Amino acid sequence: MAGVLILFTTLARVAFVLSGQLDLVQDEAQYWDWSRTFQLSYFTKGPLIAWIIGGGTAIFGDTPLGVRFGAIAGAALTQIIVYLGIARLWGRPRLAFLSLVVLNCSLLAMASGILMTTDNPLLVCWYGALFSLYWASREPERHLPYVLLALTLCVGTLAKYMMLAFVPTVIVYVWLLRRKGLCEPMLVRRLAVACLVGTVGGLVPIVNWNLQNDFAGLRHVLHLGGMAGSRAETFLRLDKFPEYIGSQIGLLLPWWFLYMMFGAVAVVRSLADAPGRGVRSVEGLGYRQKALLAAGFWPIWGFFILWSFHTKINPNWSAVSYASGFILAAAAWDAVWRRRGWRNWRVWPWPFVGLALMGMLMLHDTFPLPWRYDGRLPMVGEVHIENPILHLKGWDDLGRKVDELRRTRFENPDNVFFFGDNYDVTAALSWNVPGKERAFCLPGGRRLNQYDLWPGPEGREGWDAIFVRKKFSGPRDSLLERFARYETIQYQSQHGDRPARRFTIYLCYGFSGQWPPAQGTDY
Repeated sequence: MAGVLILFTTLARVAFVLSGQLDLVQDEAQYWDWSRTFQLSYFTKGPLIAWIIGGGTAIFGDTPLGVRFGAIAGAALTQIIVYLGIARLWGRPRLAFLSLVVLNCSLLAMASGILMTTDNPLLVCWYGALFSLYWASREPERHLPYVLLALTLCVGTLAKYMMLAFVPTVIVYVWLLRRKGLCEPMLVRRLAVACLVGTVGGLVPIVNWNLQNDFAGLRHVLHLGGMAGSRAETFLRLDKFPEYIGSQIGLLLPWWFLYMMFGAVAVVRSLADAPGRGVRSVEGLGYRQKALLAAGFWPIWGFFILWSFHTKINPNWSAVSYASGFILAAAAWDAVWRRRGWRNWRVWPWPFVGLALMGMLMLHDTFPLPWRYDGRLPMVGEVHIENPILHLKGWDDLGRKVDELRRTRFENPDNVFFFGDNYDVTAALSWNVPGKERAFCLPGGRRLNQYDLWPGPEGREGWDAIFVRKKFSGPRDSLLERFARYETIQYQSQHGDRPARRFTIYLCYGFSGQWPPAQGTDY
C-alpha cells in the first residue's frame, strides 16, 4: 500500500506540472536563473537548489518539468525515507503508512512536492539525519549511521541554513537518552564528530562565498531573523504572532495541526512519566522513538513560536519541525482510530478531505468557476477579496507580451534589454521572455538581492529597454534620468481564458549608459 501511495502521488505531481496550470513562481524562476551561473553559494541560500535545478534542466531542458523535477523526485525520496525509517528501523509499518497519509494531505507537502524551493531538499536531508541519529543510538558501534548523519548534515546545509538547527536536536536527544542511562560515551563522541564534519563540510563553500561578497548571505539571514536592520529595532511585539500561528495551522490543515499538538504534548507527558489519558497516543513507541520525536519537534517549533513575538516569521521556517510533527499527528490519529473505531467522525473524514483538497488545487483551473473570471472571490460585506492564487499566474503571458512589444515597438529589437524593480519581476522576465536573456534589477528603494551582485546593463548606451512593475501604477519620471523618453502601458495578463496579475510596462528609449549602483544596507 505504501508503494502504491508513493507512486500515485508522484505521478499526480508529474501530471500537474505537465498540465501547465501553474506558471513558475518567482522564487523558482530566481533559483533557475541562479543555476545558469555556477557559484559556491548565493545571496539568500546555499548552492544546492541551483545545482539540483541545473541537473533537472540538463535532462528536460529549460521547461517547468526540468525546473521542478527535483521537487517531484525529492517528494518521492522523502516518502521512501519516512516509510523505511518507521517501518524498518522502528518496526511499525502501520504508523509508517499513516504518516505518509498525513504527510501527503498537508499543504506543506503538496506545495514542496511540486514547487522547486529549498524546503524540498531540506526535508529530505532532515528526515535522513533524523533516522540516522536514531540508528546510531541503537547501534552505536556501527560506522554507517554516523557517515549518513554527517552526509545529510552537509548536503542539507548546502540546501538551507536551517539544517544547522539539527545540531540542537542532537543535543536534546542525547540529553533525553542520558536521563535513562541509554547513552554510551562512544555515542556522544561519534555524534560530535559526525556533526562537526557535516556542518563544516556544508559551511565551507558558503563561508568562502560570503568572504568574497562582503558577507551578503550572513547579513541577509541576520536581517530576516530580526537580529539586524529595521526588524531588530523592536524586541517585543504582539502583532506578528496571530499571523504566524494562523499560517502554521494552514500549512498542516487544522485537523492535522490539532492531532500533531495532541501527539506532541502526549510524547512529553510520556517522557516525564506523567499519568493521563493523552499518553495513549504514543503507547506503542519506545523511549528512544519518543525522545527523537520530542527533540525533533519542540525545540524548533517552540523557538519560532517565541521568536514570532519579536519579528515576522515566514510560514515555512518551522517546516523542519513538522518532520517529527507529521509522525506525531499520525500516532495521535492512530490512537483515536484504535480507541473509537474507523466509523467515528474524529477518524475517517480527514484524509479524504485532505486528498479532496489536493485534487481541487491540482484541478481547479480546469473548471469554469464563475468567480475565477474576474479574478476575485465572492464579496465579504462590501469588500471584494482578491484571489491569492492569481498572484502566481499570468507571468508566462507577461513574457509573451513583452516579447511582442520588443518586436513591434522598437526599431532594433536585438538591442532591447529588460529590467524590473524587484528580484521576483526580474527573475520572471528572465524565465518567461522568449530567448531567456537575463534581465536586470533596478537598484534603489528595496532590499538588496542576488542581481545586485551581478553586472548591470552598463556598456549598452543607446539601447532601448522594457521595464516592468507589478500592479497598475502611474508615471515613473525617474526613468528620464536613465533614458531619453518612455511610454507607459497598463497590462492585464491572462492565464488560459481568465484574468491574472496586473502589470505596468514601461517602454524606455535611448539608454544613457548610466545604471545606478547597488546601494543601501537593507538585506
